[in-house]
Amino acid sequence: MEIKIQDIKVNYIQYGKGKDILLLHGWGQNIEMMRPVGDCFQDRFRITILDLPGFGESDSLKEAWTIERYSNFLEQFVKEVKIKKPIVIGHSFGGRVAIRYSSRNPIEKLVLFGSPCIRIQEDLPLYVKVLKKLKTIPGLNELGEYMKQYIGSRDYKAASPIMRQTLVEVVNEDLSKYAREIEEPTLLIWGDHDTEAPLNEAKELEKIMIDAALIVLPGTHYAYLENLPQVANILNHFF
Repeated sequence: MEIKIQDIKVNYIQYGKGKDILLLHGWGQNIEMMRPVGDCFQDRFRITILDLPGFGESDSLKEAWTIERYSNFLEQFVKEVKIKKPIVIGHSFGGRVAIRYSSRNPIEKLVLFGSPCIRIQEDLPLYVKVLKKLKTIPGLNELGEYMKQYIGSRDYKAASPIMRQTLVEVVNEDLSKYAREIEEPTLLIWGDHDTEAPLNEAKELEKIMIDAALIVLPGTHYAYLENLPQVANILNHFF
């Protein structure tokens, strides 16, 4: 199905009957990455999964977006497709959007799969220090941007210029102040070998949230798919 939100064509699917579950995919992903989770609950919930703007079959972005912009978009989308007080499930980048959305909108419960939220300051790799230095030297800023294409993250190198800027905006914001505002029960499901969203971030997130519990499973950044039957069983009890 398609709908226009803020002059952007949005691709989404909606199936099942019952209370609403809204699923938000990670960076560079699409509906199909969250559908295995949705399919587990279609017998007693109405499932909505969308390609977030800039991904999948939804329109590309014309300018860089922030988490705030994605959250504002999601608020309008939820209203337009008549979703009411959903259980929100987000993976990675989708989880970041879910945190901001859930901090100021009525939800039933929140589930986060490997969703980095708190910026924990770590010693920067040498190449990052070099890039930061280049950007401060007059005339070398463009060189710093050029070098990012070759030594930046996999997601950064694969993205278009607008999505690269969006990625920088998205990952650099500390969302802990919003996480602290979420009162609804929250389940954090993390892989013990997640290198994209390290486990120590999940432990800190659990500490700052009002009503959160962390479950650690064997696996990577995609532990929710690698352990799908177990995750479905956990969520059945949580719902």
